Amino acid sequence: DGEFAVMNYRITGDFRVPFRIIPTVEQQTPHKIEITLKVRADVPEQNYGGNVQITCMMPKGTASVSNELGAAATGQTAEYLPAEHKLIWNIKKFVGGTEAVIKSRVTLSSPITSNKDIKKEVGPVSLTFEIPMYNVSNLQVRYLRIAERHKSSNPCRWVRYVTQSSSYVCRF
Repeated sequence: DGEFAVMNYRITGDFRVPFRIIPTVEQQTPHKIEITLKVRADVPEQNYGGNVQITCMMPKGTASVSNELGAAATGQTAEYLPAEHKLIWNIKKFVGGTEAVIKSRVTLSSPITSNKDIKKEVGPVSLTFEIPMYNVSNLQVRYLRIAERHKSSNPCRWVRYVTQSSSYVCRF
């Protein structure tokens, strides 16, 4: 009746990240910049990332933001929170092997003079996600024995793998 975690672990060595973030910033005019975030799901096509949330900090002098989602934007939402200077982009189901793109056109209240200043003002980009039935480390449970069996519960033979993000940050 219910579920419980048998094992939690962290990977500290090299591994292939499930999502790749490619951020770019272009200055259109001294008062306008365009931020493009491209995210690629580097997991097998049969897997998907659920409730993927990408957040990007915007410059402090942001007056307005208009967002343009990519062509296959089904199940995606994007909003700018002016009080926090933060763009939040949600993707309900991110299928493996696909890409998603958002373009944010930012109008600034004060001009930015150089490209170095732009990259200091924008970012970082952070990502939270959950990938059911996927395992980055390829660790597999081959055998599981329950030592203490209670008469009130009858365990089923089922192991569920879930990959979750805890701290996934990309800097410009």
